[in-house]
Amino acid sequence: MVTTTKTSPPATIIAAFFGFLFSTVTAFAGVAFLLGARQELVDAVRTANPEMTAEQAEQATTVTMAFSAGVMVLVGLVYLWLSFKLKAGRNWARVVLTVITLLQLAAVLTDQGTTAFGYVSCAIAVAALVLSYLPASNTYIAEVKRSG
Repeated sequence: MVTTTKTSPPATIIAAFFGFLFSTVTAFAGVAFLLGARQELVDAVRTANPEMTAEQAEQATTVTMAFSAGVMVLVGLVYLWLSFKLKAGRNWARVVLTVITLLQLAAVLTDQGTTAFGYVSCAIAVAALVLSYLPASNTYIAEVKRSG
């Protein structure tokens, strides 16, 4: 008879999990904020491209906002899925979250148009990432890997 013991995630993994969840929610709030600022975006497009008609500026803004929101929803869903996999002790999810968080950090550091939501989301993701690599987290992930 084979008995298995289920390893519970340590506080560091739980905190990292909630950190990644909160980072995702903050990023969604940033997108909602931008969607609410539609007219300001149209005005910015018109100012940057005075040769555009009002209709062209409206269309450009609509397409850009729809594309941005769609990408954010897709990335957010992947981020949430990876957060749950991290909580389950999957090292590959931690590695992918590391890559995504580093890309997010690079984007925030190089983009002049980042909102406060972007900075907060990135800071929370970096903190969650650090938590996911602390010794207790490493031990948990190694135990999950050993138990199959």
